[in-house]
Amino acid sequence: MTAMEALSPAALKPMAVSPAMFDTKPSLIGLSREELAKALVEKGIAERQVKMRVQQIWHWLYVRGISDFDDMLNVSKDLRELLRTHFTIQRPEIVEEQISNDGTRKWLLRFPPRGAGRPVEIETVYIPEEGRGTLCVSSQVGCTLTCDFCHTGTQRLVRNLTAEEILSQLLLARDRLGDFPDRNTPQGAIVPAEGRKVSNMVMMGMGEPLYNFENVKTALLIASDGDGLALSKRRITLSTSGVVPEIYRTGAETGVMLAISLHAVRDDLRDHLVPINKKFPLKQLMEACRAYPGVSNARRITFEYVMLKGVNDSLADARDLIKLLKGVPAKINLIPFNPWPGSKYECSDWETIEAFAEFINQAGYASPIRTPRGRDILAACGQLKSDSERMRKTDRLAFEAMMIANHGED
Repeated sequence: MTAMEALSPAALKPMAVSPAMFDTKPSLIGLSREELAKALVEKGIAERQVKMRVQQIWHWLYVRGISDFDDMLNVSKDLRELLRTHFTIQRPEIVEEQISNDGTRKWLLRFPPRGAGRPVEIETVYIPEEGRGTLCVSSQVGCTLTCDFCHTGTQRLVRNLTAEEILSQLLLARDRLGDFPDRNTPQGAIVPAEGRKVSNMVMMGMGEPLYNFENVKTALLIASDGDGLALSKRRITLSTSGVVPEIYRTGAETGVMLAISLHAVRDDLRDHLVPINKKFPLKQLMEACRAYPGVSNARRITFEYVMLKGVNDSLADARDLIKLLKGVPAKINLIPFNPWPGSKYECSDWETIEAFAEFINQAGYASPIRTPRGRDILAACGQLKSDSERMRKTDRLAFEAMMIANHGED
């Protein structure tokens, strides 16, 4: 999944945006400590104060989660005014929030123009589960990969998201879920990781993260910084369709967990389902996985495999999958296909999926079947697509009724 904004004819009209709607000053969110220090010096902050000011701002942004400079209670009024004059810490606009009958939340978010560009929209999904909550984050607006079974892939790429925009999805989710300390929490208090509503982060939303490597890297390093948002790197997973040159860098420079959108075990089929395979075929992809820094039985690579009826779900496919993964510490996530309007594929029968999983289990690989979440609001794997080609409400309601009829209320 990967993207720039796909525009329907109606969306080609300029978006009606009030000048007051967005603060287009540069944001402090998404800057490294070094970049933040440089920005403060350029605005006249004395060198001897910079280290302390960076520490203060970092704490307010990423521990306390504030989005208004006036809430920086231990920062002088003059400095707060200077920051407000030159910078912003504004969150993206929530265009729409949908809540699934299973508790999954999907936000359609709008970001301000960059340079001479237009506002852009992306989707972010929160999946609550027992003992954890996972935020599915987008890295691009739209996608270039055109994976044949993926809704996001039908939306052409508009642009990469900045580090600020990637990180803002996490900040906004924690805002909405009450996951930051409130104003009455003592200054020195550390909010424990346990009990966090957002405990896990997956780069599995719109876009191919490794085609936006630098911005994704910066955002993930800030998200995992122990003096801020403090997500464990073992709770952050980056999913790629197979941008082989950047896979090694991902392990070496971010240290996060890796997931591969595999979906086929033969080059001829994967060329069709995941066209990037023509550039980086399975042999190259698997060599990169075997060389992934830190990979071990304790830090396995996850292989995502969407189950498509009559396409990739035979026991012969399962047997070839085991051969393909030989020598790679691996976990296989079997994903029941999530339909979307106009899709030409069907989900494999449940009995077929279970037989496939059992075959892989018998070979010694963990192969959980992912429970579909948020299907009724088009928030499940492969269903994300932003407002530029969003369904009309009447079409969406008809689709939701069809989903309930086919899959039941749960």
